[in-house]
Amino acid sequence: MMLIQTPVGAGFPSPARDERGVALNLEQLLIEHQEATFFWRVEGHSMTGMGIHHGDILVVDRALEPVSGHVVVAVVDGGFVVKQLIRRTNRLILRSAHPDYPEIMIDPEQELTIWGVVRWSLHRLTYRTSP
Repeated sequence: MMLIQTPVGAGFPSPARDERGVALNLEQLLIEHQEATFFWRVEGHSMTGMGIHHGDILVVDRALEPVSGHVVVAVVDGGFVVKQLIRRTNRLILRSAHPDYPEIMIDPEQELTIWGVVRWSLHRLTYRTSP
């Protein structure tokens, strides 16, 4: 695979140039801690506001220390979820990124394990045809 060195504009077109590429290793790009990184397929729509869609592949790193604001894979009472971790003074919240899905307020008696930090979300583009 080749990575084109000149960025492609997502606003106005930039002048065309003779582009040269460099070798691109997706494993080096996506994975920082090889033994602690896992790929996980998303099911559901609660994180679409953060660009995580049903069917996406998440790159999850278990070696990273989760901090407030990170998107994490968590185990809540034995079930896996992907949510944004919010730490308040005396409470943990797992926040959805879609208005139809409520936050999960973690009660002290609940079982919670932060399984890993989501580093990337990979998804295929879907295209609509013109009406």
